[in-house]
Amino acid sequence: MRWRSSGPYAAAALVAVLLVTTTLAGRGEQADAGFLQGRQLRLMAPAAPGGGWDQTAREMQAALRGTAGRTEVYNVAGAGGTIGLSQFVRFDGDPTQLMVMGFVMVGAIESDDAPVRLDRTTPIARLTTDYEILVVPADSPITTLAQLTERMRADLPAVSFSGGSAGGAEQILAGLVAGAVGADPGKVNFVAHSGGGEAMATLLSGRATVGVSGVSEMISQIKAGTIRPLAVSGAARLPALPDVPTLREQGVDVELSNWRGVVAPAGISAEDEAALGTLITDMTASEAWQQTLADRGWGDATLAGPEFKQFVADEQLRVADVLAKMGLG
Repeated sequence: MRWRSSGPYAAAALVAVLLVTTTLAGRGEQADAGFLQGRQLRLMAPAAPGGGWDQTAREMQAALRGTAGRTEVYNVAGAGGTIGLSQFVRFDGDPTQLMVMGFVMVGAIESDDAPVRLDRTTPIARLTTDYEILVVPADSPITTLAQLTERMRADLPAVSFSGGSAGGAEQILAGLVAGAVGADPGKVNFVAHSGGGEAMATLLSGRATVGVSGVSEMISQIKAGTIRPLAVSGAARLPALPDVPTLREQGVDVELSNWRGVVAPAGISAEDEAALGTLITDMTASEAWQQTLADRGWGDATLAGPEFKQFVADEQLRVADVLAKMGLG
């Protein structure tokens, strides 16, 4: 569902926006969102450049330009976003700070037993869903999913998976596929990386058998012909890759989506939380953001306010249960 703020908080935010707009319009300058009060919005991508969080942050930067002015994006890589999270919490009470996060961070917090958890942030909105894809180098002797799963059944540790952070969507998917084909998920040979660029380099160098990542991170290499797609993790084929079958189409009963969202620091005021929610959900309805979804192959998963907070709480419980069953929690 799409959320819009209402009541006195929304009215206060609107008045602030109108006041700032009126003041700056007289000077011929672009108006920032009112709650920023002339300050710059800063957006952390808690991963290395090239991955899904980095892409999301930079697409947000572009889509927010007309309403929030110049937005700074910066990267803090490592440990499935938990290093970035541990630094982000120092911005307690500051509404000009945002951090991209999602399914991968939820998994990393659980698998690493991270000391800093998401309850020290303010969930603002879920933005997108991105299905995973299994790929091999273009010159790999593996040409079909059936050939890959045959190798997994014969000698699972000999099949190495190159993906993102430990405990994230990629490792969970590898474990689920292993279990679905009758292998032991606890024996999956997963090579973790802090960013999509590093994972791709490992795959193309021959140091991994198969790559697993979000479709958006792989699609350019697929179209360039450097890698060969084997299967997507969605319930149906994706418009961006209509010729790539799903896992279930090929007899592997697994479906998994990787969502991404954005949080603010803990301790911000209710007024600022409402204004941020409006700013971000308005962004997701913009023409620029909708074009981004089409270009990247992301699904629109906008959810904000109390519903997003409940979603995050439910995901923490669900992911903890899955990882425990895989021996990763």
